[in-house]
Amino acid sequence: MTDVLLLMAPEDTELPGLDGLPASVRLRCVQDEDALRQALPEAEVLVVTDFRSGLLERCWPAQNRLRWVHATSAGVDALMFPALWDSPVTITNARGLFDRGIAEYVLGAVLMFAKDTLGNLRLQRHRQWQHRDTELIEQRRVLVVGAGSIGGEVATLLRAVGMQVVGLARTARADARFDAVHASAALPEQLALADFVVITAPLTDDTRGLFNDQAFAAMKPGARLINVGRGSIVDTAALLRALERGQLSGAALDVFEQEPLPEDHPLWQQPNVMISAHMAGDFLGWRRALGEQFVTNFLRWQAGEALHNRVERG
Repeated sequence: MTDVLLLMAPEDTELPGLDGLPASVRLRCVQDEDALRQALPEAEVLVVTDFRSGLLERCWPAQNRLRWVHATSAGVDALMFPALWDSPVTITNARGLFDRGIAEYVLGAVLMFAKDTLGNLRLQRHRQWQHRDTELIEQRRVLVVGAGSIGGEVATLLRAVGMQVVGLARTARADARFDAVHASAALPEQLALADFVVITAPLTDDTRGLFNDQAFAAMKPGARLINVGRGSIVDTAALLRALERGQLSGAALDVFEQEPLPEDHPLWQQPNVMISAHMAGDFLGWRRALGEQFVTNFLRWQAGEALHNRVERG
C-alpha cells in the first residue's frame, strides 16, 4: 500500500482525474493544518494544489517518509522553502500542461493591443462611432523573457502569424522555436528593440524585480508588456510610472505581486491595461488534466521508470 497525500486549499474540491490510481494506493486529502501535521509524516507521495497559504512549510516535519512531491503548477517557487529544497525528496511539476493555453492568451493580448480592442470597448460603452486605423502584427518584434517550455510555445504561436520572436534565457543557444535566443545579460539591448515584451520566466533570485525603472526606461517607446510569468518579476510601482509617463503603450497582466489584486489598486483604473485573475493557462477541464498527468507519472514511478517533469535543483 502506497500512501499518497493530496494537500488542497480550503476552498478546493478533490482533484478530479485521480480515479486511474491503482487499488494499491491509499489516497488521503487534507485541507487544514491539523490534518496535514497528522498525515504528512506517514505519506510517501505528496500532491500539492495549495501554493499560497505557506501551510506546507509550516507543517514540514523533521522526520518523514516522503520520496516525491508533485506540484500541480508549472512554477515551483512556492515549494522553494529550504527544508524541502535541501532534502533528497524528488520534486516534479505540471510543466507542459498549460503551455498552449498561455500561448493563446499571449496571442490574444497581442491582437487586443494591435486592434485597439480596449478602445473599441470604451467607445462602445459610450455609444460612440469613431473610425481608427489599427496595426498589423506581421513582422513586429517580440521579446520573450524566459525561453523554456511556455516561452517556446508562445514563440511557436506568434511566429506562425508572422511575428519575429526573440527569446531570453540564462545562456544564448540555438532553438528552432525562436528566431534567436540571447543570454539574460542582453536584456537592456533587446528591450530597446521589442514592440511586445512577454514575461514567461519563473520566479527566482535572478528574476525577482527584474522589471524595474531601469528596465522600463530601456524599453522601446510605445512597447507593450504581457506578464504571464510571476507577478514579483515586475516592480508594480515602476510599471505604473512607465504607463503614466507613456513609456509603455499598454500592459496585459495575469499575475501580480499581490494576489488577489486589491480593489483599490491603481492598476484597475489604467485605461491601457488588461487585468486577468491568474488564469492565462486555465482551460476547460484543466483540473482533470492535472490529475491525469499525475496518475501517468505515478504509474511510471511505481514501475521504477524515470519521472516526467522532474525539477532540477540549482
